[in-house]
Amino acid sequence: MATRTTLSSHSPQSLSSLLLSPLHLVKKYSYKNTQLQIPQIQRKPRTNLFITRAMKAVVQRVTSASVQVDGRIVSEIGPGILVLIGIHESDTDSDSNYICRKVLNMRLFPNENTGKAWDQSVMQKNYEVLLVSQFTLYGTLKGNKPDFHVAMPPQKAKPFYESVVENFRKGYNPDLIKDGIFGAMMK
Repeated sequence: MATRTTLSSHSPQSLSSLLLSPLHLVKKYSYKNTQLQIPQIQRKPRTNLFITRAMKAVVQRVTSASVQVDGRIVSEIGPGILVLIGIHESDTDSDSNYICRKVLNMRLFPNENTGKAWDQSVMQKNYEVLLVSQFTLYGTLKGNKPDFHVAMPPQKAKPFYESVVENFRKGYNPDLIKDGIFGAMMK
């Protein structure tokens, strides 16, 4: 009488599990001859489906930053952070609230009093924030061509982006929150 037991590690769908194609350990036990066979390693079938369900924000500390449209400066800040915001087609207000809270409270700046690096947030330092809508954060390559199908369509993204900016203003000093022009070619 032979039995077969398959053990596999099923990790949640994440970047590492999709890109690295995790290995499954398959153990075969045979009780017929009371011999234990050596476990075999088999590769999990690779999936081409990449699922991302969260707003993205790329945060950069800056000594100064500005946004230009048609050669004219539309927003500029002194010391603070530049935040590129990518909006996914399935993002909700809870995603917006989460990103706002996390970005404003990230400890990115040194504390001069204690000498600790990475100890104070933009709010603690009373620095400025420049927000820029960046749909290309959800770009993927199909061959040599970029594809942005998972980014929120512009008709829905514009009011959603405006609500994100409003969340930042409500969570911090509104005078210290600046933004670019949605949909414009910005430099």
